[in-house]
Amino acid sequence: MAHLAELAASPRGTRRDDIYQAVASLYRAQGQLLSERERSLMREILRRLAGDVEMAIRIATAEKIADDPEAPLDLILLLVDDKIEVARPLILRSQRLTDAELLNFIAEADETRQALCAERPHIGEPVTEALARSDAEPVLVALVRNLTARIADGTFATLVEKSKALAGLQEPLVHRGDLPPVLASKMCDWVSDALKSRLVSRTPFERATTNEAIEQAARDVQSPPNAEVADSSRKLIDKLAAAGQLKAGFLLRVLHQGQLDLFELAFAKLLQIDFTSVRRVLYENGPRSVALACRAVGIDRCVFPTVYNLSRQSRRMYPLLTQDDRIDAEAVFNTYDRAEALARLRAS
Repeated sequence: MAHLAELAASPRGTRRDDIYQAVASLYRAQGQLLSERERSLMREILRRLAGDVEMAIRIATAEKIADDPEAPLDLILLLVDDKIEVARPLILRSQRLTDAELLNFIAEADETRQALCAERPHIGEPVTEALARSDAEPVLVALVRNLTARIADGTFATLVEKSKALAGLQEPLVHRGDLPPVLASKMCDWVSDALKSRLVSRTPFERATTNEAIEQAARDVQSPPNAEVADSSRKLIDKLAAAGQLKAGFLLRVLHQGQLDLFELAFAKLLQIDFTSVRRVLYENGPRSVALACRAVGIDRCVFPTVYNLSRQSRRMYPLLTQDDRIDAEAVFNTYDRAEALARLRAS
């Protein structure tokens, strides 16, 4: 260890890049076995060398450590203080950065690093609440565009209030399928006509009628569970369909409310398939099948992950969308119109 420190101070023919990589690799592999003094010394070596080591080397080192679930946390925290290009993979991907660690990090981080935290997949409600307290528009927009971020209703209320002054926050908020309906209605008071039309399209019937329908749905599902969906729920869906009020907005409302039987029944009605088939589409045939169903009924592509995640979570199924799944889903929305998506779904 002392020899490494001497080399860092006076390389004597050894490239600083090589020393940096050697120390980082040793720290990563044996961090648990090192004493606090040894870890402190290695951090100091890396800190001294950082300015003299090529950026590409430091980024490559960070990329390796980001994907190592056993990497020493203090090494990660050292590297996230390097240039943002080095910090990026660690902030976005390291499993060692728990929500508790992220909360501590956010409290001290600059705007750019906070924005990266906001992009991190599957951040929890305490983290999103902390990020929402920022006044930096890039941080807030990154948070709202992160469809895997878990955002509580109270945090949504904070974001909606801030959208009055931050016009760039309005469009991504409007496109969040999990934005609470009462907050969506509130935003109509200050967003542009185009965004207001979008909000209205999510709420296709009068507020009183909507509230009555949701309240009726809540009463229906609170009855004792049966093997079949209650007749009253079927009648509600049939009534809305006959009045031309059964739209994609209703699907998202009842899904967000946790009224899963109503969501499935309404989806089946819009797709014109039976109840058993719609459950197969949603839970058995994979993400592409769900993307086809969403496209067929007019659910926007940016809301697809929310529909997929919430419906599966409600059935106690683990929602996992891989990068390939997301590419397949995006291809569905790019390739098929609503009629073609419905035809593909029925043929599958």
